Amino acid sequence: MDQEVDQLESEDDLFEHYNFVVDKGQQLMRIDLYLLLKISNTSRSRIQTGISAGSVRVNGNLIKSNYKVKPFDAISISFAQPPRDTELIPEDLPIDILFEDSDIIVVNKAPGMVVHPAHGNWSGTLVNGLLFHCQNLPGSSDIRPGLVHRIDKDTSGLLVVAKSEFALTFIAKQFFDHTIERTYFAILWGVPKELKGTLRGKITRSPKDRKIMTILPEDSEEGKLAITHYEVIETFGFCSFVKFNLETGRTHQIRAHAQSIGHPLLSDASYGGDKIRFMSTMANFKQFVDNMFKTCPRQALHAFSLGFEHPKSKDWVQFESEFPEDFSQLLTKLRSLN
Repeated sequence: MDQEVDQLESEDDLFEHYNFVVDKGQQLMRIDLYLLLKISNTSRSRIQTGISAGSVRVNGNLIKSNYKVKPFDAISISFAQPPRDTELIPEDLPIDILFEDSDIIVVNKAPGMVVHPAHGNWSGTLVNGLLFHCQNLPGSSDIRPGLVHRIDKDTSGLLVVAKSEFALTFIAKQFFDHTIERTYFAILWGVPKELKGTLRGKITRSPKDRKIMTILPEDSEEGKLAITHYEVIETFGFCSFVKFNLETGRTHQIRAHAQSIGHPLLSDASYGGDKIRFMSTMANFKQFVDNMFKTCPRQALHAFSLGFEHPKSKDWVQFESEFPEDFSQLLTKLRSLN
């Protein structure tokens, strides 16, 4: 649980955001030099990399490093967070790498593996293993080198990791703009009334338990907007197999949205899915449920596919991953009832 406490941030928190309006008396100046004066703890090369990756816009338009700022220019910036001084130890850990080239690594994360070091988990994480595999990840003094997104410790599935500063900034911009395609599969308690739809609301920390998130009305002044599209694929009476597509990337977004409509993920102890939520008339029902919990003793959630624009080729790349054994066995048990 310590890992999830540390990671109770949205993916937006992986970025720095700046907005400047140039003073009316400003003389013409290259934008990389102008931003070097305006942003602390950065470098000209980092600014130029961000400009090349499309993370800097002037009056809504992409620009080049030699653009000359003018009075009243509106400048918006979204950089990946800069490194922090934290020692990381490379470790020879088993990592399922689906794809790798000079720019990115696509990993199929096993359930139970923490993504990056945090309080209570300073070793044995995916990042420790990645640093053993690839020593030159951008931001190697950070606790999250190469990461532009993450998934919970007990969620399985796909992550993309950047191998260069440009790739990190380029892919981070796509996450920030919500142009990344992400499909998850989950097993929920019960069957949603509407078999296909969109869940919307503001997501924020629960005032009753700061380790979990809660969904508020969309017009709430608190929280950040979370948008989740879903489709029920199969139903089993007391459970359903559901596909989710994320439009936004908030912490625990699917888990909190599922709970908000009364259908928490199976075995999700943080959101009430580790108890019987919907009954069945089948014989030995409680024993069947206990066997399900033993088969998959973590939230039944898998990050199945990931699609994005490649930082070098600019082609759209798409990756899919197989269900892990626990999720696959759970689905087999449920399908045996039909």
